[in-house]
Amino acid sequence: MKKVLVLLAVMMPALLFAQGWKSKTLVTIGDRNISAGEFMEIYEKNNVKSDVIDKKNVDDYLEMYINFKLKVVEAENLKMDTLPKFVKEYNGYRKQLAKPYFSNDAATEKLVEEAYERMQWDVNASHILVKCDPHAVPADTLAAYNKALSIRKRVMNGEDFGDVAFEVSNDPSARDTVIGKRSYKGNKGNLGYFTVFDMVYPFESGAYNTKEGEVSMPVRSDFGYHIIKVNSKTPACGMIKAAHIFLAVDENDPMKTDSVVKAKAENIYNEIAKDGSNWDVIVKKYSDDKGSVPHGGILNPFKVSQIVPEFIAEVKKLNTNEFSEPVKTNYGYHIIKLISKSGVRSLEDEKENITKRVEKDGRSKLSDEMVLKRILKENKFKENIKVKDGFIATVDSTLKEGKYVVAEGVDTTKVLFKFKKQEYRIADFVEYINAHQKAQPFMSAASYAYQLYDELLKESAFAYEDAHLEEKYPDFRLLVQEYHDGILLFDLMDKQVWKKAELDTAGIKSFYEENKNDYMWGKRVKTIVITSYNEESVARAEELLKQDIGYDSIKAVVKNEGVKGLTIKSPYFQQGDNVDVDEMEWVAGTVKVIPSTVDKTTKIIKILEVREPEPKTYKEARGVITSAYQSKLEQDWLKVLNEKYPVSVNDKILEKVKKIYQ
Repeated sequence: MKKVLVLLAVMMPALLFAQGWKSKTLVTIGDRNISAGEFMEIYEKNNVKSDVIDKKNVDDYLEMYINFKLKVVEAENLKMDTLPKFVKEYNGYRKQLAKPYFSNDAATEKLVEEAYERMQWDVNASHILVKCDPHAVPADTLAAYNKALSIRKRVMNGEDFGDVAFEVSNDPSARDTVIGKRSYKGNKGNLGYFTVFDMVYPFESGAYNTKEGEVSMPVRSDFGYHIIKVNSKTPACGMIKAAHIFLAVDENDPMKTDSVVKAKAENIYNEIAKDGSNWDVIVKKYSDDKGSVPHGGILNPFKVSQIVPEFIAEVKKLNTNEFSEPVKTNYGYHIIKLISKSGVRSLEDEKENITKRVEKDGRSKLSDEMVLKRILKENKFKENIKVKDGFIATVDSTLKEGKYVVAEGVDTTKVLFKFKKQEYRIADFVEYINAHQKAQPFMSAASYAYQLYDELLKESAFAYEDAHLEEKYPDFRLLVQEYHDGILLFDLMDKQVWKKAELDTAGIKSFYEENKNDYMWGKRVKTIVITSYNEESVARAEELLKQDIGYDSIKAVVKNEGVKGLTIKSPYFQQGDNVDVDEMEWVAGTVKVIPSTVDKTTKIIKILEVREPEPKTYKEARGVITSAYQSKLEQDWLKVLNEKYPVSVNDKILEKVKKIYQ
């Protein structure tokens, strides 16, 4: 044992010296020194410990880091971190980042298990809301509760839940509404499908704790009292991936009335049913959802709470790669193709995500008491109960009235409690009372004083812990610093690069002229596309396209002759833009007639001109040109910052850093 102790005594200084180099300066930017340890912390977080695909080696990352820090140093020297806008945004982010440090693991674990169990089911529920302010006095709260009970009694006595919701619910979505020129039918209290975390926690618990087909007792949330009817509980879909062909209904357009669109949707469905492999082609031809057309009608992955319930109800019936018959929603008709349902992963796979949600959710209040006990213990909390009780004994009816006056002879310098070396005196409590007191006709002065004291203690404990998070938790300090620098960088980049590029029209145009050969169109055709909505106009449209006249001339002839039921356009197409054009021979003068198989329309396409690859015009390339010009401005700005804040790297320390990550 003595030999071991001697060996450790010899080795310890060497070990400490070996790690001491991390505190030495790796990079100097102007008058700012950045230690190797500071750089290594951020490098490990964003490269070694992250899931980033494009991981950087130390040299590459150091170059990025220096450029980043140059901008931050400039922002700090410009005092941008003292501006009210920055302070407000930074404090908001820090508050969010601090939340996980105020949760209790044991309580959180139970909530995670509960959430995972609920995650197995999708609930479809209706509700009737009786509004009640979360801070309502007991009499108003009781009145709202009794009203909710009387409404529930009507439902339990046989009245239709939806009809009652339509009549009395304080949720305006239950009744019909008009927005702009469009009217929307009320949902009669039906909230559609949802799963865990989609609703406020009390409502969620009320729904999951009520059996399918039953009606709950009044459930209290911050909105008031809810009477919940559970319409169904079905196995959870998880994230859904689906495609659709969407046909919009517009009663103001005779070609898009409900009956016309419904018939067209049924014809499309029959065509798909014959050969499901033609799905992508039919999507391109008929779907009105232009955002999803280029992707075969595929929608962004969604949860059951993110799509109207009629759509979800149909999805739940489908197996992978099956098609639905036309489904009517408030927007029109959908033919749905199910691609996949993720279902629910194992608890092990879901746990991290659920935990984060629990900590941000209203249910986290359940762990506050346990967190408070931990904070009090860790920060050596000491309370002078005699001083507390003695002071509260002096409180009179002025507190009940919300007009508190300190009794004569009270020594407000006495200490009520303290954390380590920070003391809180009666004077602090009096100040808190004056800031928070409200008239309390239903409480005694002493009871209200103890309530306010408990609130002060909790707020003070949490504030003390919050003020020392950076020194207690290095990971938190690092993350907060990243947000601090990130906000500064965003504001400065907006000023020096993004808005600058937006306003510098002459500079962008000059940049375009110098680089326009980098922004090319592929081979294209210019076309005339005539769509005929009746058989009588098809022959005339085809005849016009076969003549050697242009777009404007054709429009003029159609107008003069009074030809009805035609739309005429003259778009450009690249390969892949249009399935019909792709199938044509790309030769000027080629005409193709394409009768629809699902309605009475006919499309006639003529290729006017075949254009070889050429630079895009300034207007056509504006978006990508602006982005490239911003990059140029940023590089020019970095050169200026390098001159303003000379950068030097300690190569010996850098080599030590690089050896760590080899």
